[in-house]
Amino acid sequence: MRIVILGAGVIGITTAYELARSGTHQITVVDTSPEIASEASAVNASMIAPGHAFAWASPKVPGILLKSLYRNDQAFRIRLRFDRQFWRWTALFLKQCNSTDAHRNTLRKHALCVYSQHRLDHITREQSIEYDQIQQGLLYLFRSPETFKKGVEHSRILAERGQQTEILNADEVVDMEPAYHGVRAKIAGAVYCPTDGTGNARMFTHSLAEICADRDVEFLLDTRVSALTVDHNRISAVKTSGGELEADLYIVALGAHTPLLLKPVGIDLPIYPVKGYSLTLPVKSRHRPPRIGTVDEDNLVAFAPLGNSLRATATAEFAGYSSTHRPKDFQPMIRALTGLLPNAADYDSPDYKTCFRPMTPQGTPYIGFTKIENLFVNSGQGHMGWTMACGSAKIAADLIFGEEPEIDAAPFRLT
Repeated sequence: MRIVILGAGVIGITTAYELARSGTHQITVVDTSPEIASEASAVNASMIAPGHAFAWASPKVPGILLKSLYRNDQAFRIRLRFDRQFWRWTALFLKQCNSTDAHRNTLRKHALCVYSQHRLDHITREQSIEYDQIQQGLLYLFRSPETFKKGVEHSRILAERGQQTEILNADEVVDMEPAYHGVRAKIAGAVYCPTDGTGNARMFTHSLAEICADRDVEFLLDTRVSALTVDHNRISAVKTSGGELEADLYIVALGAHTPLLLKPVGIDLPIYPVKGYSLTLPVKSRHRPPRIGTVDEDNLVAFAPLGNSLRATATAEFAGYSSTHRPKDFQPMIRALTGLLPNAADYDSPDYKTCFRPMTPQGTPYIGFTKIENLFVNSGQGHMGWTMACGSAKIAADLIFGEEPEIDAAPFRLT
């Protein structure tokens, strides 16, 4: 079978790997970027975090979005836009912002994240892949007694589903992570998830792509995908800047750009580009970075060691496909970081980036065949693409090969 995969990020490459394992298919991966994993996969939070698989759509988020119209320090920020996609997606998202749907969506996200983490561990062992992985857990840290109490209560949702958690007071946090020794008074406590971890998603994806190439997967990079050609409810070709490509099966794994390609062929998926802000800081011998990745829950800033650097991410901005940013957009993130880790990295040499998180209203991805017979989608993993990638790819391969996925795939079907 000839298979064309559109998208060479962590989702597209893990999908190619799972499909290539059989060794019986001709697989081509196409991407506009000249390098593999050069967009969201390159600047994400670096966290493999089933312990943080909470649905974004929750009862408190509408109030945060409203505040963001006149305050720039909110973790969720909305920029009013006059386009149908924005208002349709926002309406669907707000509809999910109730306790019942939030609980259901959280459990579905968590199930996929746990499965995906197991699949990541399996691939890593099987292929001996190194990606700056640190498997010492993650700290979900709280600065006030009030937020700490709420965080502990919130964590029980996942703990009841088997997620390992430990509740730490401030002294125990400092014992576990000495980098916080000088700011003990600013810490109320933390929820520690020992099975979570960190790692370089871009490095992992590049290594997996090399394995795919050894299995005769073809890569067409720096190749713009412009349109799908439909003939009798089948895709007959994909138009690219390098000419038309014909295949038996087409898989769309273009992240936030997925709906732009699918809408002209009558598939209107509610995937919206939620802009995330990423900050990478060099770490030198004089610095004292944390050993364990952390989420500052009071400010919703995630940060983790990443080789010889410190990676921090924050903010979910609903602003369409605008990737523009200014240094002042990162100031709330830097204030949160320096308040906890004043000597963790070189704050005078920041590398500012933004990326588009392909968010669905419910927070779970779309994985499955579309109403067009030979068109398949694996997209919408949102802010947890790195955590969900390997599991999503295995589910996709199982569905394509007519096998039963190891976890319930019904919540991810296109409806």
